[in-house]
Amino acid sequence: MVRKLLPPLASGFLFGMGLTISGMTDPGRVRGFLDIFGDWDPTLAFVMGGAVVVMAIAWRVQARMVKPVFGERFSLPDRTDLDPRLLAGAAVFGVGWGVAGLCPGPAVASLALSPVYAAPFVAAMLVGMLLQKLTMERKVSNP
Repeated sequence: MVRKLLPPLASGFLFGMGLTISGMTDPGRVRGFLDIFGDWDPTLAFVMGGAVVVMAIAWRVQARMVKPVFGERFSLPDRTDLDPRLLAGAAVFGVGWGVAGLCPGPAVASLALSPVYAAPFVAAMLVGMLLQKLTMERKVSNP
Protein backbone atom coordinates (compact mmCIF):
# COMPACT_ATOMS: atom_id res chain seq x y z
CA MET A 1 0.00 0.00 0.00
CA VAL A 2 2.73 2.47 0.99
CA ARG A 3 4.74 1.52 -2.09
CA LYS A 4 1.76 2.41 -4.28
CA LEU A 5 1.28 5.80 -2.58
CA LEU A 6 4.93 6.84 -2.62
CA PRO A 7 5.17 7.93 -6.31
CA PRO A 8 2.10 10.22 -6.22
CA LEU A 9 3.13 11.65 -2.86
CA ALA A 10 6.67 12.31 -4.07
CA SER A 11 5.48 13.90 -7.33
CA GLY A 12 2.90 16.00 -5.47
CA PHE A 13 5.57 17.19 -3.05
CA LEU A 14 7.90 18.03 -5.94
CA PHE A 15 5.09 19.87 -7.75
CA GLY A 16 4.23 21.85 -4.61
CA MET A 17 7.88 22.77 -4.05
CA GLY A 18 8.17 23.92 -7.67
CA LEU A 19 5.06 26.08 -7.31
CA THR A 20 6.37 27.59 -4.10
CA ILE A 21 9.90 28.25 -5.37
CA SER A 22 8.59 29.79 -8.61
CA GLY A 23 6.26 32.09 -6.69
CA MET A 24 3.09 30.67 -8.22
CA THR A 25 1.48 30.39 -4.78
CA ASP A 26 1.32 34.21 -4.75
CA PRO A 27 -2.10 35.21 -6.14
CA GLY A 28 -0.75 38.68 -6.95
CA ARG A 29 1.81 37.19 -9.29
CA VAL A 30 -0.82 35.12 -11.07
CA ARG A 31 -3.17 38.09 -11.38
CA GLY A 32 -0.22 40.12 -12.68
CA PHE A 33 0.23 37.56 -15.45
CA LEU A 34 -3.45 37.73 -16.35
CA ASP A 35 -3.40 41.57 -16.42
CA ILE A 36 -2.02 41.86 -19.95
CA PHE A 37 -3.17 45.46 -20.40
CA GLY A 38 -1.90 46.69 -17.03
CA ASP A 39 1.16 45.89 -14.94
CA TRP A 40 1.89 42.58 -16.69
CA ASP A 41 4.14 40.06 -14.91
CA PRO A 42 5.60 37.47 -17.35
CA THR A 43 6.90 35.13 -14.62
CA LEU A 44 4.11 32.60 -15.10
CA ALA A 45 4.87 32.42 -18.82
CA PHE A 46 8.39 31.22 -17.98
CA VAL A 47 7.01 28.64 -15.54
CA MET A 48 4.58 27.41 -18.20
CA GLY A 49 7.35 27.35 -20.79
CA GLY A 50 9.49 25.23 -18.49
CA ALA A 51 6.57 22.85 -17.99
CA VAL A 52 6.08 22.55 -21.76
CA VAL A 53 9.76 21.64 -22.24
CA VAL A 54 9.61 19.00 -19.49
CA MET A 55 6.36 17.59 -20.91
CA ALA A 56 7.77 17.48 -24.45
CA ILE A 57 10.65 15.37 -23.16
CA ALA A 58 8.27 13.19 -21.13
CA TRP A 59 6.11 12.48 -24.21
CA ARG A 60 9.21 11.37 -26.15
CA VAL A 61 10.29 9.08 -23.30
CA GLN A 62 6.77 7.69 -22.84
CA ALA A 63 6.50 6.83 -26.55
CA ARG A 64 9.42 4.42 -26.12
CA MET A 65 8.07 2.75 -22.98
CA VAL A 66 6.01 -0.42 -22.98
CA LYS A 67 4.30 0.39 -19.66
CA PRO A 68 4.62 3.00 -16.90
CA VAL A 69 7.22 2.51 -14.18
CA PHE A 70 4.60 2.57 -11.40
CA GLY A 71 1.53 1.22 -13.21
CA GLU A 72 0.14 -1.55 -15.34
CA ARG A 73 -0.78 0.56 -18.39
CA PHE A 74 -0.81 4.14 -19.66
CA SER A 75 -4.04 6.11 -19.42
CA LEU A 76 -3.66 8.78 -22.08
CA PRO A 77 -6.32 11.27 -23.20
CA ASP A 78 -7.78 11.22 -26.68
CA ARG A 79 -10.16 13.39 -28.70
CA THR A 80 -13.22 11.60 -27.27
CA ASP A 81 -12.37 13.06 -23.85
CA LEU A 82 -13.42 16.53 -25.07
CA ASP A 83 -17.04 16.76 -24.03
CA PRO A 84 -19.28 19.62 -22.81
CA ARG A 85 -18.60 18.76 -19.15
CA LEU A 86 -14.84 19.02 -19.66
CA LEU A 87 -15.16 22.31 -21.52
CA ALA A 88 -17.52 23.74 -18.85
CA GLY A 89 -15.13 22.59 -16.13
CA ALA A 90 -12.23 24.27 -17.91
CA ALA A 91 -14.22 27.51 -18.13
CA VAL A 92 -15.11 27.40 -14.42
CA PHE A 93 -11.47 26.63 -13.60
CA GLY A 94 -10.29 29.62 -15.65
CA VAL A 95 -12.78 32.02 -14.10
CA GLY A 96 -11.92 30.81 -10.59
CA TRP A 97 -8.22 31.12 -11.31
CA GLY A 98 -8.65 34.67 -12.58
CA VAL A 99 -10.85 35.77 -9.67
CA ALA A 100 -8.92 34.11 -6.83
CA GLY A 101 -5.44 34.10 -8.35
CA LEU A 102 -5.16 30.47 -7.25
CA CYS A 103 -5.75 27.12 -8.86
CA PRO A 104 -5.86 23.77 -7.02
CA GLY A 105 -2.11 23.01 -6.94
CA PRO A 106 -0.94 26.39 -5.66
CA ALA A 107 -3.92 26.58 -3.29
CA VAL A 108 -2.97 23.33 -1.57
CA ALA A 109 0.70 24.38 -1.46
CA SER A 110 -0.40 27.75 -0.01
CA LEU A 111 -2.07 26.00 2.92
CA ALA A 112 1.41 25.60 4.41
CA LEU A 113 2.44 29.23 3.76
CA SER A 114 -0.71 31.30 4.20
CA PRO A 115 -3.54 29.07 5.41
CA VAL A 116 -5.87 31.97 6.29
CA TYR A 117 -5.88 33.10 2.66
CA ALA A 118 -5.86 29.65 1.02
CA ALA A 119 -8.29 27.78 3.29
CA PRO A 120 -11.49 29.41 1.95
CA PHE A 121 -10.42 28.65 -1.62
CA VAL A 122 -9.56 25.04 -0.77
CA ALA A 123 -12.86 24.65 1.12
CA ALA A 124 -14.82 26.01 -1.86
CA MET A 125 -12.85 23.73 -4.18
CA LEU A 126 -13.66 20.69 -2.04
CA VAL A 127 -17.36 21.62 -1.96
CA GLY A 128 -17.30 21.92 -5.75
CA MET A 129 -15.66 18.51 -6.05
CA LEU A 130 -18.28 17.00 -3.74
CA LEU A 131 -21.12 18.59 -5.72
CA GLN A 132 -19.66 17.25 -8.96
CA LYS A 133 -19.38 13.76 -7.47
CA LEU A 134 -22.95 13.84 -6.16
CA THR A 135 -24.23 15.14 -9.51
CA MET A 136 -22.44 12.38 -11.41
CA GLU A 137 -23.66 9.67 -9.03
CA ARG A 138 -27.21 10.96 -9.43
CA LYS A 139 -26.84 11.04 -13.22
CA VAL A 140 -25.54 7.44 -13.27
CA SER A 141 -28.36 6.14 -11.06
CA ASN A 142 -31.05 8.03 -13.07
CA PRO A 143 -30.07 7.61 -16.74
